[in-house]
Amino acid sequence: MRNNKWLILAIIILPWLTFPFLGRKNIKHFWPGALFMSLFLMVEGFVAQQRKWWWFYQSLKPNVLGLVPLTVGPFFVGSIWILRYTYGRFWLYLVVNFIVDSFFVYILLNWFTRIRYASLIEMKKYQLSFCFFIKSLLMYGCQVLVDKNR
Repeated sequence: MRNNKWLILAIIILPWLTFPFLGRKNIKHFWPGALFMSLFLMVEGFVAQQRKWWWFYQSLKPNVLGLVPLTVGPFFVGSIWILRYTYGRFWLYLVVNFIVDSFFVYILLNWFTRIRYASLIEMKKYQLSFCFFIKSLLMYGCQVLVDKNR
């Protein structure tokens, strides 16, 4: 992917086109869990880049993590969609997250590597899958805590 910012912009914009279909009530209910996990993901991305777990070849701006488009686009919006349809049914939540995360790790990541957008360096795919699993538990737990405090 040679200096192709259009794909990066599409990664951000396309998920947000589905955002109005979530409904105001669902957005208001689930944004705290999705925001918490997005912020957690940004911190993890900084650590990962320092430790060379993965690498992003391009970003929209210099000195901005290449993970930002994935975080503010599909991750944040997708997290709200997943919580909308699975919250309250923990096992369904785990299954849906496992499917989505596996698609990202074993299919989408291969494509990202091929087009030179991102690739794993020091981290193996099964380790990334485990990290996704832990993050999904943290996000669900955060949402449960938010709901208990409402």
